[in-house]
Amino acid sequence: MKTVLIAEDEKSIREFITINLKLSGYDIIEASDGIEAIALFNANEEKIDVALLDIMMPGKDGVEVCKHIRSKNNNTGIIFLSAKTQEEDKICGLISGADDYITKPFSPSELLARIEVLLRRVNYSKDLLSKTPRDTITLGEYKLDLKKHHLYKNDAAIDLTQTEYLIMECFFNNPGVSIDRGTILQKVWGDINYGDDKLVDVNIRRLRLKIEDDPSTPAHLLTVWGQGYRWAI
Repeated sequence: MKTVLIAEDEKSIREFITINLKLSGYDIIEASDGIEAIALFNANEEKIDVALLDIMMPGKDGVEVCKHIRSKNNNTGIIFLSAKTQEEDKICGLISGADDYITKPFSPSELLARIEVLLRRVNYSKDLLSKTPRDTITLGEYKLDLKKHHLYKNDAAIDLTQTEYLIMECFFNNPGVSIDRGTILQKVWGDINYGDDKLVDVNIRRLRLKIEDDPSTPAHLLTVWGQGYRWAI
């Protein structure tokens, strides 16, 4: 049974999510604010597979909770719950390490689909640990470890989330090739998020902050205007 941490301060929304996820076979841990969410994550880190975080919560907001989770674990799936008016908060949340977001109001079927897609992605990454036919891909000063899911720059490790790793795997398997946003979305997020280019753009921005010497003038992860992105070789 998969375990989901739900951090939502509105009781009615939290109960709505809890009921529907329990009916679908998930084990649930509930938090009514950000401080409680952090405490519950610390106590249950090994069993929590996905965290659903409301962006606006008392005590600590969803972005702070997300940063805390990412400081301890890059494998936990994180989905933000946001209002339509929280556009900048969505972007901030994705930059802080979230894998996806869903806008309120949402249907149970949409939420379940996003959780299932995220879990498949995380499980796919874990499966690669034992099935990868080669150990590494090296491009210049960068080395992608296909078994440990680590990226190295001049032998210094760069921490990646599962989402970031899969994006980098796309580029390292296709060096010098332009990859459009739709292809990246389908490979990493699946059909449920097809067409939401923001997910790709924000994750590219986050990756540049981690890997480029000057993120504002990237030398490796380049934008191909009107198409998508490519890894320069």
